[in-house]
Amino acid sequence: MEPRIENPVMTNPRAMKGLQMLASAAKDAGLPHTTALLVELRASQINGCSVCVDMHSRELRAEGESDARLMTLAAWRETPYFSDAERAALALTEAATRLADSQDAVPDEIWDEAARHYDDQQLGALVLEIASINAWNRINVITRQP
Repeated sequence: MEPRIENPVMTNPRAMKGLQMLASAAKDAGLPHTTALLVELRASQINGCSVCVDMHSRELRAEGESDARLMTLAAWRETPYFSDAERAALALTEAATRLADSQDAVPDEIWDEAARHYDDQQLGALVLEIASINAWNRINVITRQP
């Protein structure tokens, strides 16, 4: 696959800085690092962003994540490998990544379950993390970054 254009984030320093600042703000708000990486990988799987799927799966492996968790992330509901807090974050990630798939894009049940596991600062970080990775995914997919 050949990219349609050079990645606009790489050619526009202000865009890169903005996305890096958003990602940094999310990471500084107390969301567990592994949870953030699982969110990034799951959203990237849904969006079909090969650049991000590759990068975040490698990051998770470097953090010591098991093959079982990496290979079953797409089926997290049916596996015993994820904590209740991680499941809540993944459910919110899927709902927020697939906004157009449901009339009630992020149902109260999904939000309430996430709020049961994360405080307001962590929830804010989770929302920013989801928004950030979805922005990266869309830029990469639209421009066909290999």
